[in-house]
Amino acid sequence: MTQPPSQQPPQGGFGAPQEPPPGSPQPPQGPPQTPPPAQPGYGYPQAPGQPPGQAPGYGYPQQPGQQPGPYGQQQPGLYAQQPGPYAQQPGPYAQQPGPYGQQQPGYGYPQQQYPGAPAPSGPGGGPSKRKPAIIIGAAAAALLVIGGGIFVATSGGDDDKKPVAEKSGDAKPSSSPSINEGNGNGDGSGRGGDDDLNAGRKAGEAKVLWLQKNDIDLPRNGSDVYGPWVAGDTIVRGMYRSVSGYSVADGKQKWTLKLPADLCAAPSQPTANGKIVIGVKNGTTDKANCADLQMIDLATGKAGWKKSIKKNGTWDFLSDISLAISGDTVTVGRTGNSNAYRVSDGKELFGKPSGNCQPFAFAGGAKLIAASSCRTDDVNNPQHQIQQLDPNTGKAMWTYRPKRGWEIDKVYSVSPLVVSLKKDKEWSILALKENGSLRTGITSDKGDKFAPDCGSAFAIFGKSLDGCTGVAADANTFYMATAPDSSGSARTNKVVAFDLNTGKSKWKAAAPAERTVKPLRMEGGNVLLYVETAYEKGGGIATLAPTGGTPRMLLQHPASASMIERGFYNTKVLYAGGRSFIASGRVSARNDKEELETKTMMAFGN
Repeated sequence: MTQPPSQQPPQGGFGAPQEPPPGSPQPPQGPPQTPPPAQPGYGYPQAPGQPPGQAPGYGYPQQPGQQPGPYGQQQPGLYAQQPGPYAQQPGPYAQQPGPYGQQQPGYGYPQQQYPGAPAPSGPGGGPSKRKPAIIIGAAAAALLVIGGGIFVATSGGDDDKKPVAEKSGDAKPSSSPSINEGNGNGDGSGRGGDDDLNAGRKAGEAKVLWLQKNDIDLPRNGSDVYGPWVAGDTIVRGMYRSVSGYSVADGKQKWTLKLPADLCAAPSQPTANGKIVIGVKNGTTDKANCADLQMIDLATGKAGWKKSIKKNGTWDFLSDISLAISGDTVTVGRTGNSNAYRVSDGKELFGKPSGNCQPFAFAGGAKLIAASSCRTDDVNNPQHQIQQLDPNTGKAMWTYRPKRGWEIDKVYSVSPLVVSLKKDKEWSILALKENGSLRTGITSDKGDKFAPDCGSAFAIFGKSLDGCTGVAADANTFYMATAPDSSGSARTNKVVAFDLNTGKSKWKAAAPAERTVKPLRMEGGNVLLYVETAYEKGGGIATLAPTGGTPRMLLQHPASASMIERGFYNTKVLYAGGRSFIASGRVSARNDKEELETKTMMAFGN
């Protein structure tokens, strides 16, 4: 089996979303982009890296510009001279239908990001220390110029096929443990063979509670990992055609739920009572769509209701979907269509709304936020809008429209609401009030570059609107980590706090010496951080006071396990119940033997 090619995003920091004063200088632009060959068809999917000006279909996602790149490759960003995405009259108002051309498929497709973006890592974790080679040949290479920086992007070219079974059935739970059991001794845990990872543990360092290796026979191009999620004393993750729960204390497998086909979508968080709804393909051939929903009790592994997503007309494409949970509602976003179901019993709550604007993705949690694309008469000048919806009825509580051309990219926080937008090579962040009117636009200091992590490096379509790490917010402050600075002898970065009422930075807190940090969420009024590994230094979990200062370590991972900790690909980090969990965001290997030796998840605790 072969590892998929690495694909790198454009570089740079986010642009300040402020209107420039008359006569203010504009930032220098990079050399002109070399236009790619014309693409077939209105609404035809763009290849990653295609300039937005070549976008062939209305509502198709623009390429995100100024997205921070992999460590050591930061490029100049855009700052206060750039105009922002603010609407002329921000605030709640009804949808206004507008002129539009002939109806075409592809309208309202969710925002695309380059595979591998944003760096330095996958959702929730530190930078991957692996550097997969960019494969030129089977993959088409495109040399792009973004904001004055040059990067290489690859697209397509992997002809490996997934194994094909004869038919698809129902999910089948099992309580039988796999061969990958933890034993709580930190000695390799799954199938043995590793040295005792706690043998060199120093005073003050946490223990390695368990370490797991992969035990699933994967297709030749590997598989994304969904989760992990914690429900009580169980940590759960999904991969390929199964979802499994493990003991948080010793890593022993408590249950596994076999799926009839590939797991293809999952929300970033479950319900408060530990229920989740995942997307499963409706077959095992290459023509299968992500069209089935399966509810699962994360504590027991019991499969609940299962149903096919209701199609909303001929042009309702279910090849890629995104899921989000708010309260007892799970939403299904995709190309110009949407549905919502009750998590507890599967009842459909609402479907595609009437009108000119259609949701393509949702952010869940304390509020249900919808990102929509509206039909216009210019495919290269899109109109997006963002709304808060009643999770039980789908009724919009308010609507905010940014300026034409700006596309909703991510929701960094739903409460308070902080949103990332993209336009061509520009990147802006704005905050909205409780009633949906504009609160402020975030303005970065010149020279600062940022690196939020918002998804799998290998997912191109169907990305979730939420689930980013490297960012956090409380009632009045937005926190974001800068991209690592590798100009010195070791990598380091800082956390910048922005005032949500003025948009300006309040303070900057440096990471520990020769280390980098990444906000995960708020914890007890403080910013919860993942402190990434360094040479002969383990990672760890720390907190940062809302006033800044020096991070305080909660859980110092042992240096004896640092090589393994930084070896996880597209790292995901979870902290719950005083334990930290490090997991791979994707599992792939060159052959079956290496696949079964791939370390997939480990836990630390006192």
